[in-house]
Amino acid sequence: MSRRPVVIAGGGTAGHVLPAIATAEALVAAGRDWADIHYVGAQRGIETELIPPTPLGHTFMDVVGLQRSLRWSNLSFVPKMIAASRRAGRLLDDINAGAVVSVGGYASMPAVLAARRRRIPIVVISYDRRPGRASTVSARWATACAVAFDASPLPRATVTGAPIRQAILTIDRERDRADARQRLGVDPQQPMVLVMGGSLGSLVLNDAVQLLLDRHDAGTAMTIWHLSGRRYDAAVVPSGSSIEYRHQHFAGDMVDLWAACDLVVGRGGASTVHEVAATGTPAVLVPWAGAADDHQRQNVHWLTEVDAAVAVDESTDRAATAERISRAVIDVMSDEPRRAVMARQAYERGAVHRDARLAGLIESVALA
Repeated sequence: MSRRPVVIAGGGTAGHVLPAIATAEALVAAGRDWADIHYVGAQRGIETELIPPTPLGHTFMDVVGLQRSLRWSNLSFVPKMIAASRRAGRLLDDINAGAVVSVGGYASMPAVLAARRRRIPIVVISYDRRPGRASTVSARWATACAVAFDASPLPRATVTGAPIRQAILTIDRERDRADARQRLGVDPQQPMVLVMGGSLGSLVLNDAVQLLLDRHDAGTAMTIWHLSGRRYDAAVVPSGSSIEYRHQHFAGDMVDLWAACDLVVGRGGASTVHEVAATGTPAVLVPWAGAADDHQRQNVHWLTEVDAAVAVDESTDRAATAERISRAVIDVMSDEPRRAVMARQAYERGAVHRDARLAGLIESVALA
């Protein structure tokens, strides 16, 4: 029996787009056809690169976010949102949508608003410990909220774990490490650190990488695989140290990198935190100080409260923050027993993500 399509809405950054893809994969794993899932995002977001290679049907809309600071761009927010909501409504009618699933971000709002007017069930997926603004607003009208953490402030919340791509959920770091390193061309015996600043990049993480390259003891070898984001692609200059430096702007397929690394260094976005837990990877995490409602610090605390990660607070002194990050990396990489404990604790935290509840919740409220 055919089912009315599910629309997954959200985007702007990889932190929203990758959970959207993971949600679609979960629905397919539960028995839904790819043809019965449609993605709606922003035409200026990274989804324009990440979604087309997938089997997802997709629509990208001209919509912008509302900035917290006073900017001229905010003047276009309302007219663009109204136009995008009308277009989303036509899409929902054309495909006879049975549910709209919001993964957050400003790009989710047009489809959510259109679904509300049509009384189409809405499911809000919130994977931050402190929900974002779009998720908080959408949750008012949601039939159900799928959350990654206990004690969520959202109404009608069910703990389902975070949406994580199936290929990452099935990583076994001990089993997959050697093959992953062979594919990446990394020495199987050499310690490897994965540094990732998100799709937009992070100057302070780049500064920390530069310190490691400049100061690392030439007597010990190490590989740093650096995902810098496109904004700061020229910020790091490889030096003559014993570190083997690999650089990419962004990696669409993270499976081998997660399997190969001994330590990940990143921000405190939900996708990073939950993938650390799902894969059981030791981590040094630097919550972005500018995150709304300080939600990244809350995400990271979920790991640090059980010694599954090391948190480095970001201060206004960028050089001092980079210094603390580089020291934390050296401290953790020089202590293998500590990394083993961190990996075990992280993996135990990730059990909630490996219990496939998300698709069941969505299907339970979707119109037949």
